[in-house]
Amino acid sequence: MEFNHVSVMLDECIEALNIKSDGVYMDGTLGGGGHSSEIASRLNKNGTLIMFDLDNDALSSASERLHNFECKKIFAHDNFKNFLSTMEENDITSLDGILLDLGVSSYQIDNAERGFSYITDGPLNMAMDEHAKLNAEIVVNEYSEDALERIFREYGEERFAGRIANAIVYARKSKKLHSTLELAEIIASAVPAKARYSGGHPAKRVFQAIRIEVNGELDGLRESILSMVRNGLHSGGRMAVITFHSLEDRIVKDAFNLLASDCICDKKLPVCVCHHKAEVRLINKKPLLPTATEIKSNPRSHSAKLRVLEKL
Repeated sequence: MEFNHVSVMLDECIEALNIKSDGVYMDGTLGGGGHSSEIASRLNKNGTLIMFDLDNDALSSASERLHNFECKKIFAHDNFKNFLSTMEENDITSLDGILLDLGVSSYQIDNAERGFSYITDGPLNMAMDEHAKLNAEIVVNEYSEDALERIFREYGEERFAGRIANAIVYARKSKKLHSTLELAEIIASAVPAKARYSGGHPAKRVFQAIRIEVNGELDGLRESILSMVRNGLHSGGRMAVITFHSLEDRIVKDAFNLLASDCICDKKLPVCVCHHKAEVRLINKKPLLPTATEIKSNPRSHSAKLRVLEKL
């Protein structure tokens, strides 16, 4: 299957990064290479683009797509949270811009064999890194009922988390669960009829929760953003982050606000004692949202939010 992915808020991201032709940029979530292609097209032979992805298919496809651009290209089969080691290995001391598109790629969703979709049947996988030790089948068949309920509640914000966890544990007593549609049907059967199709497919939140657990998507995200700004960007460098659900957006928002604050003391204190100084300025006080035109042409962009900062 060809690695196709429609890049969300592409023009807004490129404008936000304020690209210099000889700059050094990082795309922490390469995916189909749409954002990276646009960045690379604006760089000359003295520019550098570092690209991270855990999916070898993404890296292979993007390598071909970006082949003709003249900038230096560095492909890293790694999590962007390990950006410092890649910078050190390539003698890069600072970055002009960082882009993180935290959504799962259309290719991964549409390729049934990857197990991300609750619409088409496939194996219970959901691992972005195909060589990862943890996958959805292990989570669904081996996690305790309490652990499943916690994951569904925390990562999926699923109000029927307890009922769904109980239904999964009951079903797996008869036989091990292997397929995405099998799991989706169990989830749907556990949701009350009145709520079953309000707000989208009943399995949507649970599949999101399992995917986040399998890939550790929220683990260390806040710390990584802080480190990227403090140890990656140089003064005047920019970071643009696209989020797709409230959990990750809350983490990004809080990290951005911390970096942009002159004081982080308890509000009850009469005077500032922390002496914290703002490290960045927020380019947009409120997140940028996709246009109605983009949402119409790419419905998966509807929940996207773009936040941008510039290091002082």
